[in-house]
Amino acid sequence: MTRAPIRLDIFSDPVCPWCYVGKANLDRALADHPDHPFLIQWHPFQLNPDMPEEGLSKRAYLEQKFGGKARVDAVHERLREVARNAGVDMDPDKPQRMPNTLNAHRLIHWAGIEGVQQAVVNALMRAYWTEGRDIGDLPTLADIAGENGMDRKATLRLLQSDADADDIAARDQDARRKGVNAVPTFLIAQQYVVSGAQPPETWGKVIEELAGRAE
Repeated sequence: MTRAPIRLDIFSDPVCPWCYVGKANLDRALADHPDHPFLIQWHPFQLNPDMPEEGLSKRAYLEQKFGGKARVDAVHERLREVARNAGVDMDPDKPQRMPNTLNAHRLIHWAGIEGVQQAVVNALMRAYWTEGRDIGDLPTLADIAGENGMDRKATLRLLQSDADADDIAARDQDARRKGVNAVPTFLIAQQYVVSGAQPPETWGKVIEELAGRAE
């Protein structure tokens, strides 16, 4: 029996470590349930909407935000533990810059139009958290686009313009007005909200429950 697709809207930011872990957990559940019904769409939510366009030193930014080096070290060690348990290759100290992610979200939007959104989201998160690349840098974003089936030169021209910037900012604000205040946030079938980096087992139960309802 062919199941009707079910929308899974995901609000995230590539610089959110919990989004990277949450995506890995979801991916594991989807791999374990290849007949899952989800039609996935990624949506913009900037963790740091007031970040300068050129970004800031990540370490300095976090030490000011959390109150010193020791606090940041503790947070990073916790992230490493969570990532290891999720099977995610993540080094919180690898990224040197905390970027403004508006342009990364524009790239995700265009990737959706071209049918490669999942690949680009994964590449952005891996580039930042595993490879330490600056995903606020326009040529770097264009490289990621080119590495995942998009036209690098055309993407760079778009990034150098203000194409869709107002739309992405408006979608971010609309999500906040509707109650999204942290990421990752998952909206299932435009009705049910799941927040945070849920384990694969939770997603497995969700998929099985949806299958049971369909039958």
